[in-house]
Amino acid sequence: MAARYSLSAIGYLPLAMTTGFWLFAFILSTLYGAGFHLWQGGGARQFLLYLLAAWVGFAAGHVAADLINFTWLSAGALHVFPASVGSVLALFISRWLAERNSQTPN
Repeated sequence: MAARYSLSAIGYLPLAMTTGFWLFAFILSTLYGAGFHLWQGGGARQFLLYLLAAWVGFAAGHVAADLINFTWLSAGALHVFPASVGSVLALFISRWLAERNSQTPN
């Protein structure tokens, strides 16, 4: 039986990722970041922060689910539910850190 992923010198390298996988993951995580920005408001800096947080959280949630073999609500090789949870957590944490940073006295 062939391994689904390999661990190399640079870390976790998933092997079963197609172009459709990457496109769906990118679109879904971008929608999370853009929707969060629409809900929370802010300027271009917050928009970029939320996009980056959504992408990183989505990837982290997917990788964590893949490593523990959590397959509930998956779409092909993409672990949609845990990736979405990771994205939402990263969005709230980034908003909290940005607000906390803006409230510190100079």
